[in-house]
Amino acid sequence: MDIDVRLNELGIIIPEMAKPVASYVPGMRDGDVIYVSAQLPIKNGELMYTGRLGTELSVEEGQAATRLAAINCLAVIKGVVKEWGNFVNIIKITGFIQSAPDFFQQAQVINGASDLLVQIFGDNGKHARAAVGVSCLPLNSTCAIEMIARVK
Repeated sequence: MDIDVRLNELGIIIPEMAKPVASYVPGMRDGDVIYVSAQLPIKNGELMYTGRLGTELSVEEGQAATRLAAINCLAVIKGVVKEWGNFVNIIKITGFIQSAPDFFQQAQVINGASDLLVQIFGDNGKHARAAVGVSCLPLNSTCAIEMIARVK
């Protein structure tokens, strides 16, 4: 499967890897594995989704936020491997969802990221994952997504 063709078919543009907002690197390669630092739902340098699920945001808005954060994770992977031909599969994602105390639909929110990865990569996008509700995130971001991928 040609990933660039698939991205084009889906109308998805993978941006350049963003500069970190603190003292860390966006991604670290260890052999054939890339560990992607948590990415926020940022587009063109602007945080697109802020606030808590269950009060300020709907599940659908949360899904859009995790989808965008996952796209930013893919930007890190692409920045490290340079060409999609070096991509093998997604191993795991961890999604942190800024949640109201009585919000329990984190798994449905993370589906925004998970579904996107399967749309792009097919079976190679299927992954293990964790969906974690948290009381707050940096910059009041709605979500943060970490990703682990295997590459050649």
